[in-house]
Amino acid sequence: MSLIVQKYGGTSVANTDRIKSVAERVARWRAHGHRIVVVVSAMSGVTDGLIKLAREVMPRPTERELDVLLATGEQTTVALAAMALHALGVEAVSLTGAQAGIVTDGVHTKARILNITPREVHALLESGNVVIVAGFQGQTPSGRITTLGRGGSDLTAVALAGALRADLCQIFTDVDGVYTADPRIVPAARKLEEISYDEMLELASLGAKVMQSRSVEIAKKFGVPFEVRSSFSEEPGTMVKEETESMEEVVIRGVSLDRNQAKLTLVGVPDQPGIAAAVFKPLTESAVNVDMIVQNVSHGGGEPATDLSFTVEKADLAKATAAIESAKDRLRYREILTDESVAKLSVVGVGMRSHPGVASTMFDALANANVNIQMISTSEIKISVVIDLESGERATQAVHAAFLE
Repeated sequence: MSLIVQKYGGTSVANTDRIKSVAERVARWRAHGHRIVVVVSAMSGVTDGLIKLAREVMPRPTERELDVLLATGEQTTVALAAMALHALGVEAVSLTGAQAGIVTDGVHTKARILNITPREVHALLESGNVVIVAGFQGQTPSGRITTLGRGGSDLTAVALAGALRADLCQIFTDVDGVYTADPRIVPAARKLEEISYDEMLELASLGAKVMQSRSVEIAKKFGVPFEVRSSFSEEPGTMVKEETESMEEVVIRGVSLDRNQAKLTLVGVPDQPGIAAAVFKPLTESAVNVDMIVQNVSHGGGEPATDLSFTVEKADLAKATAAIESAKDRLRYREILTDESVAKLSVVGVGMRSHPGVASTMFDALANANVNIQMISTSEIKISVVIDLESGERATQAVHAAFLE
């Protein structure tokens, strides 16, 4: 019998009727002789509701207690899913992330998995059970509850598939695969049959909503191929796997727009060795991920100074600002500017390695659409630009048309 790990997202388990539908799907796979481990998210809207409750009690909740609260969302779903399978006559047992053997570091709300010891999962599978695991959560070696950040159920599923040496990992969601762009922004976007880990990793980290980037990192590291498919149809989805030679023939695999960006600019920072390290150290200590960085040096009158701009996730803007302000005496900047009205537009494709002219085509498309570029970042297989948020959809459509239509 093959071992399959299936993950169902919040929209797939949004209410009891959908949970029953998931149970029926799982029962069908089980009836074909497969051993099944199911990873579920909280029901759609529950996590946001819990965060709202926390903020009604305390505007900036302590992260340790927030994790304890948020973990209850997935625990509700696993219990209901197990009950739904029991109603169909299928043996099933629900487990929290900790009970499934998921051990994490101690960074609350964004914990990283250190290791998985799935002894209990193996034992329950051997007893003939479908095992239902709460996604998005684990515990530290000392027993504190932690959560893995937005999209953490994807990470749970892929990491469990690797630890269990599963034959297949399926990510069931509300879309039927990975598209060349968000179809809600670009109606001409088309579904991809396959995509490489590297391309999927770039798209996930650049704002594509299909997968959490860390889950793709784990899949690549442990060689776990997985399929992204819809929980509302039986159609095959998109396979994410190791890069093949044929993949390089496609110059651009996809275009993504990330609206969840904010820009900070430190004006008048002294232009001297060590200043960049001094800027980013407090951000690191506050667990703020910095993305794009641009430094403009001015050699006017007085001490040489520089303006340093960088982007973070909008959710981290307040934390990043507070970290920088706490180091103002050491950094000696004149002022700090913040801007939440920005977006990051990116093109991704392993074919970029061997096909010149991608940047030129992208910048021409943006110029023709009258979109101004604020920042630019590149890697071997992607080009990203920061633009005005208002220009985001128009820019995405123009770039997609230039490469993929």
